[in-house]
Amino acid sequence: MLQVAVLRQNREWVKERLAVKQFKQPELVDAVVELDDKRKKVQALYDDTQSKVNSASKDIGKLMGQGKKEEAEALKSNVAGWNAELKPLKEKMQLLEKELHDKLVQLPNLPGPLVPVGKTPEDNVVVKEGGEKPVLDAAAQPHWDLAKKYNLIDFELGNKITGSGFPVYINKGARLQRALVQYFLDFNTAAGYTEYLPPFMVNEASAYATGQLPDKEGQMYHATEDDFYLIPTAEVPVTNVYRDTILKEEELPLKMTAYTPCFRREAGSYGKDVRGLNRLHQFEKVEIIQIANPEKSYEILDEMVAHVEKLIQSLELPYRILRLCGGDMGFTSALTYDFEVYSTAQGRWLEVSSVSNFEGFQANRLKCRYKDGSGKTQLVHTLNGSSLALPRIVASLLENHQTAEGINIPAALVPYFGATEIK
Repeated sequence: MLQVAVLRQNREWVKERLAVKQFKQPELVDAVVELDDKRKKVQALYDDTQSKVNSASKDIGKLMGQGKKEEAEALKSNVAGWNAELKPLKEKMQLLEKELHDKLVQLPNLPGPLVPVGKTPEDNVVVKEGGEKPVLDAAAQPHWDLAKKYNLIDFELGNKITGSGFPVYINKGARLQRALVQYFLDFNTAAGYTEYLPPFMVNEASAYATGQLPDKEGQMYHATEDDFYLIPTAEVPVTNVYRDTILKEEELPLKMTAYTPCFRREAGSYGKDVRGLNRLHQFEKVEIIQIANPEKSYEILDEMVAHVEKLIQSLELPYRILRLCGGDMGFTSALTYDFEVYSTAQGRWLEVSSVSNFEGFQANRLKCRYKDGSGKTQLVHTLNGSSLALPRIVASLLENHQTAEGINIPAALVPYFGATEIK
Protein backbone atom coordinates (compact mmCIF):
# COMPACT_ATOMS: atom_id res chain seq x y z
CA MET A 1 0.00 0.00 0.00
CA LEU A 2 1.32 3.43 -0.92
CA GLN A 3 1.89 5.97 1.83
CA VAL A 4 -0.38 9.03 1.83
CA ALA A 5 2.63 11.29 2.49
CA VAL A 6 4.22 10.13 -0.78
CA LEU A 7 1.04 10.94 -2.71
CA ARG A 8 0.72 14.34 -1.06
CA GLN A 9 4.31 15.42 -1.65
CA ASN A 10 4.66 14.07 -5.21
CA ARG A 11 1.15 14.06 -6.61
CA GLU A 12 1.92 14.59 -10.32
CA TRP A 13 5.00 12.36 -10.26
CA VAL A 14 2.93 9.56 -8.71
CA LYS A 15 0.40 9.88 -11.53
CA GLU A 16 3.19 9.69 -14.10
CA ARG A 17 4.57 6.51 -12.52
CA LEU A 18 1.10 4.95 -12.32
CA ALA A 19 0.66 5.68 -16.03
CA VAL A 20 3.71 3.46 -16.69
CA LYS A 21 1.71 0.64 -15.09
CA GLN A 22 -1.21 1.47 -17.38
CA PHE A 23 -3.31 2.47 -14.34
CA LYS A 24 -6.55 4.02 -15.57
CA GLN A 25 -7.74 5.89 -12.46
CA PRO A 26 -5.22 8.66 -11.70
CA GLU A 27 -8.03 10.68 -10.12
CA LEU A 28 -7.80 8.31 -7.14
CA VAL A 29 -4.56 10.04 -6.17
CA ASP A 30 -6.37 13.39 -5.85
CA ALA A 31 -9.29 11.73 -4.05
CA VAL A 32 -6.96 10.18 -1.46
CA VAL A 33 -5.21 13.49 -0.74
CA GLU A 34 -8.53 15.36 -0.47
CA LEU A 35 -9.97 12.75 1.88
CA ASP A 36 -6.84 12.92 4.00
CA ASP A 37 -7.25 16.71 4.21
CA LYS A 38 -10.82 16.24 5.45
CA ARG A 39 -9.70 13.58 7.91
CA LYS A 40 -6.99 15.86 9.28
CA LYS A 41 -9.45 18.73 9.83
CA VAL A 42 -11.87 16.49 11.70
CA GLN A 43 -8.99 14.96 13.66
CA ALA A 44 -7.75 18.43 14.64
CA LEU A 45 -11.24 19.44 15.79
CA TYR A 46 -11.62 16.19 17.72
CA ASP A 47 -8.21 16.60 19.38
CA ASP A 48 -8.94 20.23 20.28
CA THR A 49 -12.29 19.31 21.82
CA GLN A 50 -10.77 16.37 23.71
CA SER A 51 -8.04 18.69 25.00
CA LYS A 52 -10.68 21.08 26.35
CA VAL A 53 -12.40 18.19 28.13
CA ASN A 54 -9.16 16.96 29.65
CA SER A 55 -8.10 20.44 30.79
CA ALA A 56 -11.53 21.28 32.18
CA SER A 57 -11.70 17.96 34.06
CA LYS A 58 -8.50 18.86 35.89
CA ASP A 59 -9.79 22.36 36.66
CA ILE A 60 -13.04 20.95 38.05
CA GLY A 61 -11.07 18.89 40.56
CA LYS A 62 -9.09 21.93 41.65
CA LEU A 63 -12.21 24.11 41.98
CA MET A 64 -13.99 21.49 44.06
CA GLY A 65 -10.92 21.25 46.29
CA GLN A 66 -11.04 25.03 46.77
CA GLY A 67 -14.73 24.92 47.64
CA LYS A 68 -15.76 26.74 44.46
CA LYS A 69 -18.63 24.43 43.75
CA GLU A 70 -20.65 26.88 41.63
CA GLU A 71 -17.75 27.49 39.22
CA ALA A 72 -17.06 23.76 39.09
CA GLU A 73 -20.68 22.98 38.15
CA ALA A 74 -20.57 25.59 35.36
CA LEU A 75 -17.43 23.98 33.99
CA LYS A 76 -19.08 20.55 34.22
CA SER A 77 -21.84 21.87 31.98
CA ASN A 78 -19.24 22.91 29.39
CA VAL A 79 -17.59 19.48 29.59
CA ALA A 80 -20.94 17.78 28.98
CA GLY A 81 -21.41 19.88 25.84
CA TRP A 82 -17.91 19.10 24.56
CA ASN A 83 -18.38 15.39 25.26
CA ALA A 84 -21.58 15.47 23.20
CA GLU A 85 -19.56 16.87 20.29
CA LEU A 86 -16.89 14.17 20.51
CA LYS A 87 -19.03 11.18 19.52
CA PRO A 88 -20.22 12.50 16.11
CA LEU A 89 -16.70 13.79 15.40
CA LYS A 90 -15.25 10.35 16.10
CA GLU A 91 -17.88 8.67 13.91
CA LYS A 92 -17.17 11.11 11.07
CA MET A 93 -13.45 10.51 11.43
CA GLN A 94 -13.93 6.72 11.27
CA LEU A 95 -16.04 7.03 8.12
CA LEU A 96 -13.41 9.22 6.46
CA GLU A 97 -10.63 6.80 7.47
CA LYS A 98 -12.53 3.87 5.95
CA GLU A 99 -13.25 5.76 2.73
CA LEU A 100 -9.61 6.85 2.55
CA HIS A 101 -8.39 3.28 3.10
CA ASP A 102 -10.81 1.82 0.54
CA LYS A 103 -9.47 4.18 -2.13
CA LEU A 104 -5.83 3.83 -1.10
CA VAL A 105 -5.83 0.02 -1.49
CA GLN A 106 -6.96 0.39 -5.09
CA LEU A 107 -3.67 2.06 -6.02
CA PRO A 108 -0.95 -0.35 -7.23
CA ASN A 109 2.69 -0.04 -6.29
CA LEU A 110 4.71 2.49 -8.24
CA PRO A 111 7.04 1.00 -10.86
CA GLY A 112 10.74 1.63 -10.34
CA PRO A 113 12.88 3.66 -12.75
CA LEU A 114 14.20 0.53 -14.53
CA VAL A 115 10.70 -0.63 -15.53
CA PRO A 116 10.24 -0.45 -19.33
CA VAL A 117 7.25 1.43 -20.70
CA GLY A 118 4.79 -0.98 -22.35
CA LYS A 119 1.34 -2.50 -22.24
CA THR A 120 1.66 -6.22 -23.03
CA PRO A 121 4.14 -9.11 -22.61
CA GLU A 122 5.45 -8.29 -26.08
CA ASP A 123 6.88 -5.09 -24.59
CA ASN A 124 8.96 -6.92 -21.97
CA VAL A 125 12.73 -6.60 -22.38
CA VAL A 126 14.93 -9.68 -22.70
CA VAL A 127 18.01 -8.93 -20.59
CA LYS A 128 19.78 -12.28 -20.93
CA GLU A 129 19.57 -15.69 -22.60
CA GLY A 130 21.42 -18.83 -21.59
CA GLY A 131 21.69 -22.52 -22.29
CA GLU A 132 21.31 -24.23 -25.64
CA LYS A 133 18.08 -25.24 -27.27
CA PRO A 134 18.34 -28.96 -28.04
CA VAL A 135 17.78 -30.23 -31.55
CA LEU A 136 15.07 -32.87 -31.36
CA ASP A 137 14.30 -35.42 -34.04
CA ALA A 138 11.02 -35.49 -35.94
CA ALA A 139 9.53 -38.02 -33.52
CA ALA A 140 9.92 -35.70 -30.50
CA GLN A 141 6.74 -35.31 -28.46
CA PRO A 142 5.24 -32.64 -26.17
CA HIS A 143 5.20 -33.39 -22.47
CA TRP A 144 1.57 -34.47 -22.30
CA ASP A 145 2.30 -37.31 -24.74
CA LEU A 146 5.54 -38.20 -22.96
CA ALA A 147 3.71 -38.27 -19.62
CA LYS A 148 1.25 -40.80 -21.03
CA LYS A 149 3.94 -42.84 -22.81
CA TYR A 150 6.01 -43.30 -19.65
CA ASN A 151 3.05 -43.40 -17.22
CA LEU A 152 4.18 -40.29 -15.34
CA ILE A 153 1.07 -38.09 -15.21
CA ASP A 154 -2.61 -38.90 -15.70
CA PHE A 155 -4.55 -35.81 -16.73
CA GLU A 156 -7.81 -37.65 -17.34
CA LEU A 157 -7.75 -39.25 -13.89
CA GLY A 158 -7.23 -35.81 -12.31
CA ASN A 159 -10.20 -34.56 -14.28
CA LYS A 160 -12.28 -37.45 -12.94
CA ILE A 161 -11.25 -36.94 -9.31
CA THR A 162 -11.47 -33.14 -9.25
CA GLY A 163 -11.58 -31.41 -12.61
CA SER A 164 -9.44 -29.90 -15.33
CA GLY A 165 -6.17 -28.46 -14.08
CA PHE A 166 -5.64 -31.05 -11.30
CA PRO A 167 -3.27 -33.73 -12.66
CA VAL A 168 -2.35 -36.97 -10.90
CA TYR A 169 1.37 -37.75 -10.79
CA ILE A 170 2.17 -41.48 -10.87
CA ASN A 171 5.19 -43.67 -10.18
CA LYS A 172 8.33 -41.93 -11.55
CA GLY A 173 6.30 -38.80 -12.26
CA ALA A 174 5.53 -38.51 -8.54
CA ARG A 175 9.16 -39.30 -7.71
CA LEU A 176 10.32 -36.55 -10.08
CA GLN A 177 8.08 -34.04 -8.30
CA ARG A 178 9.47 -35.06 -4.91
CA ALA A 179 13.06 -34.97 -6.19
CA LEU A 180 12.66 -31.46 -7.61
CA VAL A 181 11.11 -30.10 -4.40
CA GLN A 182 13.92 -31.56 -2.27
CA TYR A 183 16.61 -30.35 -4.66
CA PHE A 184 15.20 -26.82 -4.80
CA LEU A 185 14.95 -26.60 -1.00
CA ASP A 186 18.50 -27.90 -0.52
CA PHE A 187 19.78 -25.45 -3.13
CA ASN A 188 18.09 -22.57 -1.30
CA THR A 189 19.09 -23.55 2.24
CA ALA A 190 22.71 -23.97 1.07
CA ALA A 191 22.53 -20.30 0.05
CA GLY A 192 21.50 -19.25 3.56
CA TYR A 193 17.71 -19.37 3.32
CA THR A 194 15.84 -20.70 6.39
CA GLU A 195 13.26 -23.32 5.49
CA TYR A 196 9.62 -22.96 6.56
CA LEU A 197 6.63 -25.24 6.15
CA PRO A 198 3.69 -22.81 6.54
CA PRO A 199 -0.09 -23.35 6.52
CA PHE A 200 -1.62 -23.78 3.08
CA MET A 201 -4.60 -21.60 3.98
CA VAL A 202 -4.52 -18.04 5.30
CA ASN A 203 -6.98 -15.63 6.85
CA GLU A 204 -8.17 -12.44 5.21
CA ALA A 205 -5.67 -10.27 7.10
CA SER A 206 -2.74 -12.28 5.71
CA ALA A 207 -4.06 -12.17 2.13
CA TYR A 208 -4.57 -8.43 2.46
CA ALA A 209 -1.12 -7.83 3.93
CA THR A 210 0.75 -9.23 0.90
CA GLY A 211 -1.57 -7.56 -1.63
CA GLN A 212 -3.64 -10.53 -2.84
CA LEU A 213 -6.74 -8.81 -1.50
CA PRO A 214 -8.55 -6.98 -2.86
CA ASP A 215 -6.58 -7.23 -6.15
CA LYS A 216 -6.77 -11.00 -6.77
CA GLU A 217 -9.90 -11.96 -4.89
CA GLY A 218 -11.42 -13.70 -7.92
CA GLN A 219 -8.28 -15.75 -8.53
CA MET A 220 -8.15 -17.37 -5.09
CA TYR A 221 -10.12 -20.33 -3.78
CA HIS A 222 -12.14 -19.21 -0.76
CA ALA A 223 -13.30 -21.51 2.05
CA THR A 224 -16.30 -19.39 2.95
CA GLU A 225 -17.40 -21.27 6.08
CA ASP A 226 -14.19 -20.33 7.92
CA ASP A 227 -13.26 -17.34 5.73
CA PHE A 228 -9.90 -18.86 4.81
CA TYR A 229 -8.14 -18.53 1.45
CA LEU A 230 -6.13 -21.34 -0.18
CA ILE A 231 -2.73 -19.84 -0.88
CA PRO A 232 -1.74 -18.95 -4.46
CA THR A 233 1.94 -18.97 -3.42
CA ALA A 234 4.11 -19.52 -0.34
CA GLU A 235 4.88 -15.80 -0.45
CA VAL A 236 1.59 -15.12 1.35
CA PRO A 237 2.00 -17.14 4.58
CA VAL A 238 5.80 -16.82 4.80
CA THR A 239 5.92 -13.03 4.39
CA ASN A 240 3.19 -12.78 7.05
CA VAL A 241 5.54 -14.40 9.56
CA TYR A 242 6.76 -10.83 10.15
CA ARG A 243 3.44 -9.02 10.05
CA ASP A 244 3.09 -6.44 12.89
CA THR A 245 6.78 -6.75 13.72
CA ILE A 246 9.54 -4.24 14.44
CA LEU A 247 12.93 -5.71 13.57
CA LYS A 248 16.43 -4.63 14.50
CA GLU A 249 18.55 -3.32 11.64
CA GLU A 250 21.22 -5.94 12.32
CA GLU A 251 18.65 -8.72 11.77
CA LEU A 252 18.30 -7.74 8.10
CA PRO A 253 18.20 -9.30 5.60
CA LEU A 254 15.94 -12.16 6.62
CA LYS A 255 16.06 -15.02 4.09
CA MET A 256 13.27 -17.60 3.97
CA THR A 257 12.33 -20.47 1.67
CA ALA A 258 9.30 -22.75 1.62
CA TYR A 259 7.69 -25.53 -0.37
CA THR A 260 3.90 -25.42 -0.70
CA PRO A 261 1.21 -26.52 -3.07
CA CYS A 262 -0.35 -23.48 -4.74
CA PHE A 263 -4.00 -22.99 -5.70
CA ARG A 264 -5.16 -20.60 -8.43
CA ARG A 265 -8.50 -20.45 -10.16
CA GLU A 266 -6.87 -19.03 -13.30
CA ALA A 267 -10.23 -17.76 -14.53
CA GLY A 268 -10.36 -17.01 -18.24
CA SER A 269 -7.49 -19.30 -19.26
CA TYR A 270 -8.00 -21.27 -22.45
CA GLY A 271 -6.39 -22.80 -25.54
CA LYS A 272 -2.77 -23.88 -25.79
CA ASP A 273 -1.93 -22.03 -22.57
CA VAL A 274 -3.77 -24.67 -20.53
CA ARG A 275 -2.63 -27.84 -22.35
CA GLY A 276 -0.93 -30.42 -20.12
CA LEU A 277 1.14 -28.77 -17.38
CA ASN A 278 1.15 -25.32 -18.96
CA ARG A 279 -1.46 -23.90 -16.59
CA LEU A 280 -2.90 -25.65 -13.54
CA HIS A 281 -5.28 -24.90 -10.69
CA GLN A 282 -3.08 -26.81 -8.22
CA PHE A 283 0.69 -27.08 -8.49
CA GLU A 284 3.83 -27.31 -6.39
CA LYS A 285 6.34 -24.51 -5.96
CA VAL A 286 9.37 -23.60 -3.88
CA GLU A 287 9.64 -19.92 -3.00
CA ILE A 288 12.38 -17.64 -1.71
CA ILE A 289 11.54 -14.49 0.29
CA GLN A 290 13.75 -11.76 1.71
CA ILE A 291 12.99 -8.93 4.10
CA ALA A 292 15.64 -6.29 3.58
CA ASN A 293 17.05 -2.90 4.45
CA PRO A 294 15.65 -0.46 1.84
CA GLU A 295 19.14 0.77 0.99
CA LYS A 296 20.19 -2.74 -0.06
CA SER A 297 17.01 -4.18 -1.59
CA TYR A 298 17.97 -3.72 -5.24
CA GLU A 299 21.37 -5.27 -4.63
CA ILE A 300 19.53 -8.18 -3.03
CA LEU A 301 17.14 -8.37 -6.00
CA ASP A 302 20.14 -8.87 -8.29
CA GLU A 303 21.44 -11.58 -5.95
CA MET A 304 18.09 -13.39 -6.03
CA VAL A 305 17.96 -13.21 -9.83
CA ALA A 306 21.48 -14.71 -9.99
CA HIS A 307 20.44 -17.43 -7.53
CA VAL A 308 17.46 -18.51 -9.64
CA GLU A 309 19.57 -18.39 -12.79
CA LYS A 310 22.11 -20.81 -11.30
CA LEU A 311 19.30 -23.15 -10.31
CA ILE A 312 17.89 -23.22 -13.85
CA GLN A 313 21.38 -23.66 -15.30
CA SER A 314 21.88 -26.71 -13.08
CA LEU A 315 18.82 -28.30 -14.72
CA GLU A 316 20.49 -27.90 -18.13
CA LEU A 317 17.59 -25.99 -19.64
CA PRO A 318 17.63 -23.15 -22.20
CA TYR A 319 16.33 -20.01 -20.53
CA ARG A 320 15.92 -16.28 -20.81
CA ILE A 321 15.45 -13.46 -18.29
CA LEU A 322 12.98 -10.66 -18.97
CA ARG A 323 12.48 -7.32 -17.26
CA LEU A 324 8.72 -6.82 -17.22
CA CYS A 325 7.18 -3.68 -18.66
CA GLY A 326 4.76 -1.58 -16.62
CA GLY A 327 1.63 -3.04 -18.21
CA ASP A 328 2.67 -6.66 -17.51
CA MET A 329 3.74 -6.20 -13.90
CA GLY A 330 1.89 -7.37 -10.82
CA PHE A 331 -0.16 -5.05 -8.61
CA THR A 332 2.35 -5.09 -5.74
CA SER A 333 5.66 -5.08 -7.62
CA ALA A 334 8.09 -2.21 -8.16
CA LEU A 335 10.36 -4.25 -10.45
CA THR A 336 10.01 -7.82 -11.71
CA TYR A 337 12.27 -10.19 -13.61
CA ASP A 338 10.64 -13.23 -15.20
CA PHE A 339 12.48 -16.42 -16.04
CA GLU A 340 11.30 -18.48 -18.99
CA VAL A 341 12.55 -21.87 -20.16
CA TYR A 342 12.24 -22.98 -23.74
CA SER A 343 9.88 -25.84 -24.51
CA THR A 344 11.48 -27.31 -27.61
CA ALA A 345 8.68 -29.74 -28.39
CA GLN A 346 6.06 -26.99 -28.12
CA GLY A 347 8.29 -24.36 -29.72
CA ARG A 348 7.50 -21.73 -27.09
CA TRP A 349 8.82 -20.08 -23.94
CA LEU A 350 7.26 -21.04 -20.58
CA GLU A 351 7.43 -18.83 -17.48
CA VAL A 352 8.87 -20.69 -14.48
CA SER A 353 9.79 -17.89 -12.07
CA SER A 354 9.13 -14.26 -11.21
CA VAL A 355 11.57 -12.43 -8.95
CA SER A 356 10.26 -9.13 -7.61
CA ASN A 357 11.10 -6.22 -5.34
CA PHE A 358 7.99 -4.79 -3.67
CA GLU A 359 9.95 -2.06 -1.90
CA GLY A 360 7.81 -0.81 1.04
CA PHE A 361 4.42 -1.57 -0.56
CA GLN A 362 3.80 -4.88 1.19
CA ALA A 363 5.62 -3.75 4.33
CA ASN A 364 3.19 -0.85 4.76
CA ARG A 365 0.28 -3.31 4.73
CA LEU A 366 2.16 -5.80 6.88
CA LYS A 367 3.25 -3.11 9.34
CA CYS A 368 6.69 -4.69 9.17
CA ARG A 369 9.33 -2.16 10.18
CA TYR A 370 12.86 -1.90 11.51
CA LYS A 371 14.75 0.55 13.73
CA ASP A 372 17.67 2.18 11.96
CA GLY A 373 20.92 3.33 13.58
CA SER A 374 19.35 6.56 14.81
CA GLY A 375 16.47 4.68 16.46
CA LYS A 376 13.95 5.82 13.85
CA THR A 377 11.34 3.27 12.79
CA GLN A 378 11.13 2.70 9.02
CA LEU A 379 9.43 0.29 6.63
CA VAL A 380 11.47 -2.68 5.42
CA HIS A 381 11.52 -3.76 1.78
CA THR A 382 10.16 -7.19 0.83
CA LEU A 383 11.25 -9.36 -2.10
CA ASN A 384 10.29 -12.79 -3.36
CA GLY A 385 10.87 -15.21 -6.20
CA SER A 386 9.92 -18.66 -7.46
CA SER A 387 12.76 -21.09 -6.95
CA LEU A 388 11.09 -22.80 -8.77
CA ALA A 389 7.52 -23.51 -9.92
CA LEU A 390 7.38 -27.20 -10.84
CA PRO A 391 4.80 -27.75 -13.62
CA ARG A 392 6.53 -25.99 -16.49
CA ILE A 393 9.96 -27.08 -15.23
CA VAL A 394 8.72 -30.68 -15.45
CA ALA A 395 7.27 -30.00 -18.91
CA SER A 396 10.58 -28.59 -20.12
CA LEU A 397 12.65 -31.35 -18.51
CA LEU A 398 10.58 -34.02 -20.23
CA GLU A 399 10.58 -32.30 -23.60
CA ASN A 400 14.15 -30.98 -23.77
CA HIS A 401 15.83 -34.08 -22.34
CA GLN A 402 13.90 -36.68 -24.35
CA THR A 403 15.75 -39.17 -26.52
CA ALA A 404 14.67 -42.15 -28.61
CA GLU A 405 15.41 -44.40 -25.61
CA GLY A 406 13.86 -42.33 -22.81
CA ILE A 407 14.25 -39.10 -20.85
CA ASN A 408 17.61 -38.08 -19.40
CA ILE A 409 17.78 -36.71 -15.86
CA PRO A 410 20.14 -33.71 -15.31
CA ALA A 411 23.22 -34.64 -13.29
CA ALA A 412 22.34 -32.30 -10.40
CA LEU A 413 19.00 -34.06 -9.97
CA VAL A 414 20.25 -37.68 -10.21
CA PRO A 415 21.07 -38.03 -6.46
CA TYR A 416 17.51 -36.97 -5.63
CA PHE A 417 15.73 -38.93 -8.35
CA GLY A 418 17.84 -42.07 -7.96
CA ALA A 419 18.34 -42.74 -11.66
CA THR A 420 19.98 -41.15 -14.69
CA GLU A 421 17.00 -41.57 -16.99
CA ILE A 422 13.36 -42.47 -17.31
CA LYS A 423 12.81 -45.42 -19.66
